[in-house]
Amino acid sequence: MERAANKAERLLQIEALLLAHPEGLTQAEIARRLHVHRSTIYRYLPDLTKRFAVYEEDGRLYIDRSAYLVRVRLSLHEAMVLHLAARMMATRMDKQNPHAAAALRKIGIALERLAPRISRHLKCSAEMMEDVAQRHDPRYVQVLETLTLAWAEERKVRVWHRHEKTQRVYEYVFAPYFVEPYPVGQTTHVIGWREPPGALRTFKVERIERAELLHERYTIPDDFDPRDLLANAWGIWYTEEEPVEVVLRFHPRVVHRVKETRWHRSEQLEDQPDGTLIWRARVAEPQEMVPWIRGWGADVEVLAPQELREMMAGEAKAMAEIYGWHVSSTTSEASSSTLDDFFGG
Repeated sequence: MERAANKAERLLQIEALLLAHPEGLTQAEIARRLHVHRSTIYRYLPDLTKRFAVYEEDGRLYIDRSAYLVRVRLSLHEAMVLHLAARMMATRMDKQNPHAAAALRKIGIALERLAPRISRHLKCSAEMMEDVAQRHDPRYVQVLETLTLAWAEERKVRVWHRHEKTQRVYEYVFAPYFVEPYPVGQTTHVIGWREPPGALRTFKVERIERAELLHERYTIPDDFDPRDLLANAWGIWYTEEEPVEVVLRFHPRVVHRVKETRWHRSEQLEDQPDGTLIWRARVAEPQEMVPWIRGWGADVEVLAPQELREMMAGEAKAMAEIYGWHVSSTTSEASSSTLDDFFGG
């Protein structure tokens, strides 16, 4: 019995070592760390491969991180958080994702006795992700799998990325630092070090045609923190320049809705005597806010920056023409406080 217990403990120690060393370890290195003979590690190999998804390559042992099963125990309230995240993903992402569906189904099964109602809805969310109505995009899944494995093992990838404007495909060597979903665009983005040009860049995963895992390894710099990088971003766009102050005026009829949500970490709200609301925030790239501003229609007015105000004024004029409204032949002054000058009476 004691011998079996010692073996079980050693297997767990080897598991921990391999998880801590994505670059792999030789049998001799493991034996030296555990103070056992190398032959002991050799005898354990069959159990390691069966229990912990361990494989050997070029004389080194690795954990297969794609097949390794993580053991997680959740409270009811922690499971509810996952349910909310899953519902957000199921309703905001348009692609089939077998891994997300499998994860939700496992959580749902685990909660069958503790919370059958929540369990049932988690399984429904899993079915939504597998529904034929969702976009079937095996290339996206394969690319995301490769990027995930590269990020986990700190291995570079070769990517073939399609440029948004030229539609040409360019080849890069890329080191993933962080993966970020973007619910507004129903997309996924990966931030990392790109060669060329030897600088931090962001790829939209949906535009990566192919990703190939390389043996070359990398280390994420200690000073890289996605929270700092995206601190001023509206969504996924960041900049090394100073953030721009955006100032909006909201109509009284939507003020309560604006106040219900904190839209940006730097936002400040100022109630006005006429019932309107002045909203201001420092944003890395104000252009990224345009779809959100459009969504408020005539219930919002851009006060600053001037470039954003002019952009929205131009869109308002173009929209009026589309719907057959009479557009004044004279252009409004850039400093006009309203859009009334665009339209005839």
